[in-house]
Amino acid sequence: MSVVQEDRVWQTILGDIEITLSRANYLTWFKNTRVVKQTDTELVVGVPNIFIKNQLEVKYSQLIQDTIHKNGLPIETVVFKIQTTNRRDEPEPVPPPQANPLPSKASEKSGASPAPLIGGLNDKYTFENFIVGAGNELAYAACQAVAAEPGTKYNPLFLYGGVGIGKTHLIQAVGNALLAVNPKTLVIYITSEQFVKDFVDALRSKRASDFAGRYRAADVLIVDDVQFFAGKEKVQEEFFHTFNTLRQADKQMILSSDKPPKDIPTLEERLRSRFVWGMSIDMQNPDFETRCAIIQSKAAEQDISLDTDVVEFLATQFQSNIRELEGALNQMLAFCELRGLAPNLAIVSGLIGSSVGRPKHLSARQIVERCAKYYQISLEDLLSPKRDKDIVLPRQVAMYLLRSELHLSFPKIAHELGRKDHTTAIHSVEKITKESEFDPTLRTAVNDIKDKLYA
Repeated sequence: MSVVQEDRVWQTILGDIEITLSRANYLTWFKNTRVVKQTDTELVVGVPNIFIKNQLEVKYSQLIQDTIHKNGLPIETVVFKIQTTNRRDEPEPVPPPQANPLPSKASEKSGASPAPLIGGLNDKYTFENFIVGAGNELAYAACQAVAAEPGTKYNPLFLYGGVGIGKTHLIQAVGNALLAVNPKTLVIYITSEQFVKDFVDALRSKRASDFAGRYRAADVLIVDDVQFFAGKEKVQEEFFHTFNTLRQADKQMILSSDKPPKDIPTLEERLRSRFVWGMSIDMQNPDFETRCAIIQSKAAEQDISLDTDVVEFLATQFQSNIRELEGALNQMLAFCELRGLAPNLAIVSGLIGSSVGRPKHLSARQIVERCAKYYQISLEDLLSPKRDKDIVLPRQVAMYLLRSELHLSFPKIAHELGRKDHTTAIHSVEKITKESEFDPTLRTAVNDIKDKLYA
């Protein structure tokens, strides 16, 4: 059978699968597959890595078989093989890492290569190694759309959510995808802190025009953690003009923050309104299944297969911060490698179990004080009888955290907040539990406070 015929068979199968799955899942698991070989009854499909191979064999095997039968194809078995070539005899071309230089007037005149941008893209952040789940599916799909048509839709794209849930990975994946297609694309990735530093340095050296020219020359500008622009009036003014210049030229902007634009304090209204011009997406903490998939994927990158109980233990221990999850996994793998051991539940629970969960030193007072500090109110007001709106919510969040983190009784919670009637505590815990499910701002606040408590 010819290559064209083989590909046509697999494309028929993929065509039906694509309309069955969400776009994000289809792109993650099926887009980079291709036919390697076909016999009368067997189809060999190439996949880019072991994790995708495992997912297709376990999770999507039945869907593939059903699709084959639905189309009346004479295929009895489908075999997935890790294949890193575009053709059967040619290695896949790998684009060289991009330093992503910023042009300067001096370099343009002299013909010299411009200096690379400090804090540029990390080529390890790609769509292919990003694990898609319920909490990030929309963000993933939006980033794919931007990478396909930069500057035409979702401009700016604004991703927000808690610490360590994959925002930086996704926004850099867009830049890497664009560079893979066209290495001449000027993609600038920078953190807001670096942007501020560059701006201050430019003012000090009286080269503000050079600074403005560099960033406004971008085809794609990616700025991480824009919440740090808060309170910096001159920086906000400069970024406002940069934003307008790029937007008018149909250049793509991608921004990230730990909170939605409306909740960034002391952010100028004109910037706040521009941040929501395109699309704003709340990235939520990964669910249990996604955390398990991330663990398996990271282990597979090191050619290590983990038992299900080890994966589930790690996924249970680290629920809100993927960086911490990956750190724990790497710690366990390094420990086992140095000692020539195979990872198992006894090792991981002994090594990591004692260092996670609620710290022994965490007290009710610390939770109450942290809530007061987060919401920028005094501890005295939080413990007072005052019923002002800006005091009631922090008080309710404190009660919720006393219950969820320390498992205190309702009378004890009421006592810690200076209340005699414990029904107030019951109401507060129920209210925050319910509202945090559909209010992304509240959910982010609760997770931020937890991160700071356990930092």
